[in-house]
Amino acid sequence: MFSQFFINRPIFACVISLVILLVGGISIPLLPIEKTPDITPPTVGVSASYPGASAQVIADTVAAPIEEQVNGVDNMIYMSSSSSSDGSMDLTVTFDVGTDIDMSQVLVQNRVAIAEPLLPEDVRRQGVKTEKKSTNLTLIVNLISPTDEYDELFISNYINLNIKDTLARIPGIGSITIFGAKDFGMRVWLDPEKLKTRGITTIDVYN
Repeated sequence: MFSQFFINRPIFACVISLVILLVGGISIPLLPIEKTPDITPPTVGVSASYPGASAQVIADTVAAPIEEQVNGVDNMIYMSSSSSSDGSMDLTVTFDVGTDIDMSQVLVQNRVAIAEPLLPEDVRRQGVKTEKKSTNLTLIVNLISPTDEYDELFISNYINLNIKDTLARIPGIGSITIFGAKDFGMRVWLDPEKLKTRGITTIDVYN
């Protein structure tokens, strides 16, 4: 047999093995990234925002309808979601290794479109985002004020206005997340009796 040839010539077999090992070692750095095999399952992320809602409300009214429709999409392994008290919902759908992630994104987006009519009006107005994502973090940067001149709210707002968009334009960057983001906001309380007296509605005040 063919294997018997190498069994009877161990030195020749060792030389062949070393040559294959050297050729492989030299070839690895020269291969383009597209040719390297995937070792982690590809994922598609679905995110939505429901301002003012609690985590439980988001889980029941936003996450549940989307999960029900997305569940069972082709080549899906599992999915996980998280709902936060800041009004955000994130769903991560994990697929088999080797799955075409572009096609998987389209399939997930189609499933999300089916669930959209069941979502609250505020969520539909904000929009539901479906995008390819990686579960691996490339870099984490912590910004502080050495002299304590600026508080967390100012730093968070500065990152959102001046740094986030610049980093997002760098080739290869998929997405940027600001952990513990704090934005300037204003809450307005309306007096129903005064609105009634003046004959206006909350929409009139908003406009």
